[in-house]
Parts: sequence; structure tokens; C-alpha cells
Amino acid sequence: MTNKVVIGAQWGDEGKAKITDLLAQDADLIIRYQGGCNAGHTVVANGKTFKFHLIPSGILYKGKTCLIGNGTVVLPEAFQEEIEGLKSENIDLSGLKISPLASITMPWHTEVDGYSENTAGKGKIGTTKKGIGPTYTDKMNRIGLKIGDLYSPEALSEKLDVILPVKNKQLKELFNLKTYTKEEVLELCDKYAQIFKPYVCFDWQELLRGMKKEGKRILFEGAQGVMLDVDFGTYPFVTSSNPISGGAATGSGYGPKVIDEVIGVAKAYVTRVGEGPFVTELNDKTGEEIRNIGHEFGVTTGRPRRCGWFDAVTMKYACLVGGLTSVALTKIDVFDTFDEIKICTAYKDTRNGKIYTSYPEDVYIHKYLEPVYETHQGWKKDISRIKKYEDLPLNCRKYLERLEEILETPISVVSVGADREQTIFKN
Repeated sequence: MTNKVVIGAQWGDEGKAKITDLLAQDADLIIRYQGGCNAGHTVVANGKTFKFHLIPSGILYKGKTCLIGNGTVVLPEAFQEEIEGLKSENIDLSGLKISPLASITMPWHTEVDGYSENTAGKGKIGTTKKGIGPTYTDKMNRIGLKIGDLYSPEALSEKLDVILPVKNKQLKELFNLKTYTKEEVLELCDKYAQIFKPYVCFDWQELLRGMKKEGKRILFEGAQGVMLDVDFGTYPFVTSSNPISGGAATGSGYGPKVIDEVIGVAKAYVTRVGEGPFVTELNDKTGEEIRNIGHEFGVTTGRPRRCGWFDAVTMKYACLVGGLTSVALTKIDVFDTFDEIKICTAYKDTRNGKIYTSYPEDVYIHKYLEPVYETHQGWKKDISRIKKYEDLPLNCRKYLERLEEILETPISVVSVGADREQTIFKN
């Protein structure tokens, strides 16, 4: 196995956790490199469903090292809840580690996030109100706390002397929210230190260096998806980090030369949660049918996902900026009962008839765009038990091969169901 990055190639919720879980069988080190508990990953293993938010999906295998990397932001209470949930299922956590350079989501981050989203009006982004954006904001503004600070009393005290005057001024004057005393925050930080203590990896440099030197197999796990990337996504309707494969280098501690392959996970259709443009969205019976068959409701929020036909325009864009070497296509079994299946191959501007075959970055013109579709015949057959690519119905293979042709990127994995075993590795 080469070193691989698994990223979402759409707007998140593509089934990354299942693909990561499968690839983790052959990996030695699994690194979650960005995002926070706003991301929900679901793995179905041996009839049990596990929902991850921060912890790498590979934790279900014994003997693996799972690192929550420096590029993540961690809400301590959410981390503790996830830990307790895994303990209740007797999952071995001895391989779980967390970078001391990961950022801490403090109470004021979730409070500001909730306030900002609730009062945004037309500027609403559709965040999960988990404090992710404000945590990253403070990180970039150099007034954030890192997990390692919890174990250095002098550094923590000095940092709080800088942070609290700034944060309290903002909380009071901008948001009319509760302010914090230094004593309150120190007490809170002591509590957080106890939560993280069994897992903090202060020797992360030695860990990463040793894994590389010994030729161990590394798997990088991203959250969200390319179209939610803060640089390349449908800005401003994006997350606050870089889910693209480039984020794996900045969020893990490894440089880009360590990465050999980038697998982009995409559904056979498209979903989106929250605000933002979505050219192929189906607000009709077909969209509802996809949602119900595919169980398209958010892991973190429970919100119904917006559903639409496969968008090859955004997917070609994801192949480029995401650096994809192959695609893992999930939930193709959702179409087992469909008579026809559509692929969006271009956008048409309703104002002037202009055709876009490359993704237009100006999201504010997307409201004028309509999809240009090509239609494929369905296969009308249950494919959920098929194990080999050549055993898939002819129309199913035609659909997959057409996607490869449009995307100019091979499909390496086809998922025909939620369970680990319902996966076809092509070639």
C-alpha cells in the first residue's frame, strides 16, 4: 500500500469514512488533518453503526495509530463524548493520539458561532454552530489556544493575559455575550487538560519521523469536501479549513512528498447541507426519492440534505484542485430502481445562453445557471450483493465508464452499500 489521502470530492457527506475505514485495514498510521466536530463520518462494521466526528475512522482496527493532527480544531466536550461512546463499545483506544499543536475550541467560540449564524439574515452560511470558524479565526489571528498550552502553566498564563482582554472586548461590545475571568478559564483549561491527557502526543515528531523511516503505510483522512474548501469552494458558503489534499501536508506534519495517491470520494449523485449554490439541486419528487433511499440526513445536525443529480462540472474541478489520482464512487445502489439517471455535463447561463464546461468560480452568478444533462438508462436490478466489477449490470458499467471519460480520472472503488463488505475494488 502506498501513502494515500482520502478527501471528499463534493460538498462533504460522500462516504469518506467507509473508504477510509476500508483502506485503514492496510495502513499503520491514520491522520485526521483538518476540520473539527462539525464533520460527521459514519462507518457500518459487522452490523454496527459508528459515528465519528473527530477521531480517525481507522480506530476500529486494533494495532493502528490514529492521530488527530495539528490542522484540526477540537471541542473538548465533543471529544470526551466521542471517547466515552467508543469505550462503551469496547473499542481499543490505545492507538489514539492527538497533536499538541491542534487548536482548542473554547466556549466563546461556540457562543460567537451561534450568535453570528442566528443573526446573519441573508448572510447566513449554514454552519453547525460548533465554533469551528471562530476557532480558526483566532488561530490565524494568533490569539488561539493549542492543546499543548494546557500543560505549560507559564505559557498558558501569559497567553491568557493577551487573549482575554481582546476576547472579552469582542464578546461584550460586538456580541453582547458573557465575558470570562482568567480564573474561570484556568479552571476550564485544567478540566480540558484531564480530558486530553491520555492521548496527547508530545513526541509527534519522533512518531512521524519513525513511521516514515520504517516505511510504514500512512493514510490521511480529510473532512468535508473540495467544494467546501475555504480557498476553492463555493466561498463564502464554505468551511474554515482546507479539505483538499494540500491540506493533508499542512495539517499533519508531513510534507507533500510523502503523499503517493489521492482518492476523491464522491456519491453517484450530489448532496449539500446548509446554504450556498447547488446547480443540479432537485426540489421535486426525484430529489425526495434520492434523499429517502440514500438516508440523506446529516450525521452531526440531523438536517435533511439537499439532493441533486451528479455534477460533472464541479467534479472535474475537484479532480484538478483536489489533486485526485482516482475516484471512489459511493451509493450507486441508490439508483437500483431508477428508470433513468442523469449526469450534468455543463451549465447554461439563462441570461445569455453561455455554456460553461469548466466550473465558474463566481458563485453569485450560479443562480442564473441551469444544468445541461445527458440521460442514461437505469439497470433496474439490486446490485448491493455484487462483489466484482464485471458482474455489475451493463447499464451500470456504462454509467461508471462515462463518468471516467468525462472526469478523465479512473474510478478505483465502487461502493454498492453501507457495509464494509459492499465494496468493489476495480482493478
